[in-house]
Amino acid sequence: MALEDLPHNFLTGSIEELVKWARKSSVWPATFGLACCAIEMMSAGAADYDLARFGMEVFRNSPRQADLMIVAGRVSQKMAPVLRQVYDQMMEPKWVISMGVCASSGGMFNNYAIVQGVDQIIPVDVYAPGCPPSPETLIHAILTLHQKIQTGEITKRRHEGTPIELEETPSSPWVPEMPTAIRLGTPR
Repeated sequence: MALEDLPHNFLTGSIEELVKWARKSSVWPATFGLACCAIEMMSAGAADYDLARFGMEVFRNSPRQADLMIVAGRVSQKMAPVLRQVYDQMMEPKWVISMGVCASSGGMFNNYAIVQGVDQIIPVDVYAPGCPPSPETLIHAILTLHQKIQTGEITKRRHEGTPIELEETPSSPWVPEMPTAIRLGTPR
């Protein structure tokens, strides 16, 4: 009887499947909590929901020790370069969950100060909908990411995020133009 005829188990599984299982079971998130979604993310790690059962009990403060970024909340134009820098400092392979409608599409903040979707800055693997999404929704997004890692779909991810090009903010008709002396902080 050849090994090809045996079903795969822990003795006859491939190294690739073993690596996928290990990656899935040891994802360490880097928190990037920016608004009210961050409170729900924190409660997902607390005792009631217990992310430790998925191998994610340690939220890392250093991007060099993390391989999952959970972007929770709205991303302002000023925060966009910082978000990209933290993402670039994370080790490979790395994944991103966009948590909440503000991170995914700008939410109710349809203006020039808020990035209209974090996927304009970094590639997103899983979106968690809601305003704010419940801890159950975040756990479902994490399990969806685990499934993508285990099946290998994650290797087919889209190209890296487009570079950030910050433009000068346009003047809006409802925001009065301030005199030059006040904008520059010089006395009148």
